[in-house]
Amino acid sequence: VQLVETGGGLVQAGGSLRVTCAASGGTFSNYAMGWFRQPPGKEREFVASISWRGSSTDYADSVKGRFTISRDNAKNTVYLQMNSLKPEDTAVYYCAAGRTLGPLRTVRADYWGQGTQVTVSS
Repeated sequence: VQLVETGGGLVQAGGSLRVTCAASGGTFSNYAMGWFRQPPGKEREFVASISWRGSSTDYADSVKGRFTISRDNAKNTVYLQMNSLKPEDTAVYYCAAGRTLGPLRTVRADYWGQGTQVTVSS
């Protein structure tokens, strides 16, 4: 499975941005999907995940109520809508695919994208 993230960029604090992850080379609907981020000088961390059907979602406490994960299995795509962005949201954002939802919470996945930079200015 190949994953390609797009949609990163520079945004002011309080603004919104949507990042997209396009999958190819596998059966997308077989996989739970997750978004992760790696701030400068820090370890990669869990942001959000969604089950293969989209019926279950999970969020890190730091983004709950501001970020929304969704997927479109017909388009082999997963999205992360980010609202009310803060400077501390600045990071490289990665999407990943896993066979089950649980391991994504601990930053374990079977396939990873190359990442897209999101920068939030104050």
